[in-house]
Amino acid sequence: MSPVTGSSSSSAAEGTPRNGLGPRAAAVLVFGSSAAVLVVEIVALRLLAPYLGLTLETSTMVIGIALTAIALGSWLGGRIADQVNPRRLIGPSLGVSGAVVALTPVVLRTTAEWAPAMLLLIASLTILVPGALLSAVTPIVTKLRLTSLAETGTVVGRLSGVGTVGAIVGTVLTGFVLVSRLPVSGILIGLGALLVVGSALVEWRTRRWSGTLALTLVIVAGGLATMVAPGGCDAETRYHCARVVADPDRSSGRTLVLDGLRHSYVDVDDPTFLQFTYVRAIASVVDAAFPEGEPLAAHHLGGGGLTFPRYLAATRPGTRSLVSEIDSGVLRIDRDQLGLESEAAVDVRAEDGRLGLRRLDADSRDLVVGDAFGGVSVPWHLTTVEAMTDVRRVLDEDGLYVANLIDHGAMAFARAEVATLGETFEHVALLGEPTDIGLAPTATPEGGNLVVLASNRPVDLRATQEALDARQTGWKIATGDDLTSWIGDAQLLTDDYAPVDQLLQPYSPRNSR
Repeated sequence: MSPVTGSSSSSAAEGTPRNGLGPRAAAVLVFGSSAAVLVVEIVALRLLAPYLGLTLETSTMVIGIALTAIALGSWLGGRIADQVNPRRLIGPSLGVSGAVVALTPVVLRTTAEWAPAMLLLIASLTILVPGALLSAVTPIVTKLRLTSLAETGTVVGRLSGVGTVGAIVGTVLTGFVLVSRLPVSGILIGLGALLVVGSALVEWRTRRWSGTLALTLVIVAGGLATMVAPGGCDAETRYHCARVVADPDRSSGRTLVLDGLRHSYVDVDDPTFLQFTYVRAIASVVDAAFPEGEPLAAHHLGGGGLTFPRYLAATRPGTRSLVSEIDSGVLRIDRDQLGLESEAAVDVRAEDGRLGLRRLDADSRDLVVGDAFGGVSVPWHLTTVEAMTDVRRVLDEDGLYVANLIDHGAMAFARAEVATLGETFEHVALLGEPTDIGLAPTATPEGGNLVVLASNRPVDLRATQEALDARQTGWKIATGDDLTSWIGDAQLLTDDYAPVDQLLQPYSPRNSR
């Protein structure tokens, strides 16, 4: 007697089992659901960045939740498929996940603005629920496709491979195509609609349209709610949710808001007007370090609204500024809304700052300005000894590096960065509020912006302080023993070890820079 290997029929022999799910349909379901999980994961990072920062910790959290969803969905999907008719599970899994995905933008943004203490919980659920439902599709479909024990390995292996390819396509499509062309809310609402359509197609034979209609209404409601939800953007760039806000007290004033933070203030008619204190501090350092009106060769790590490159062009005719700004969408805003004209004085390039440094010749710059660090996230690769060594390489012997730092609490990141600069340059000084830089030791530091300057030649700090006072910044300068005491035992940051995300103490995105 031959062993029992499972039932079969003529339709099964032709590749379509009696339950009606053929190999192509099975592959499409597994491919699509796996791709959708990765789309949700990547887009969730962008939704959370304005509130939690685009940090290693945020990325780790989102990846961990997504993997938990995949594991949970695979386990529960397989278990439930063994207990009930698996054919009845696919439609609801796709439909409910589609509704949750479509509602995610409005739910997350509303929670972040109105109930920030609940953000992590709600964010976890908006990833976990659709991720688990979509991941359950693969074991459910596998159950439907198994018609013989003899083909178990083939079916499981094929569908597992198809799911992996789907995840790859979802990742690449989102990172290289969707995010650069569509707003985050549009991606999620569109994906939700596709999942509900898929649910309707799966349920075609059962004619259970009431559920599909309800889910469709949920998606429409989610789309409409997104239009009025807090946290809206004028433009969603590759890296930021961006808005330009007019100054009600100054007709030509504009504020560039990136991910909820006031990033740059630009006076489109008067580039010498500097609103933010840290920009006035940078201007004070540069004006004291170089003769008045002398043109400079400058490189800027980070562009934003290009406030300081425009200031240099206006106050030092003949200055040539090269700007490395990683976000091409921000540069479009500079041109379209912030009055940047195509002129030789400011050359902007959409490139990573570290890579931009590498392209510069040695001893080719009088000035390097670092303004790429934010209040909730920092590009760590621009903080290290190796990065600062490259800055030192491109500066001439009298060159100056000046950078904006942001930190709060124990100032662990700022201390580490200043220590790193001290390892690279002969002369380092720190500018900031006296309470933040250790010059008022009895007061509690509030944190915020600091400006650090570094050079291989002495800088006239008395002239710098006079310039700070003239601009009414209220800032002081720490150097020598005061600075050494402030740095304490802070660790050096290197390409091999730079735990910037753990050192940085962020602040509320509602605060200004």
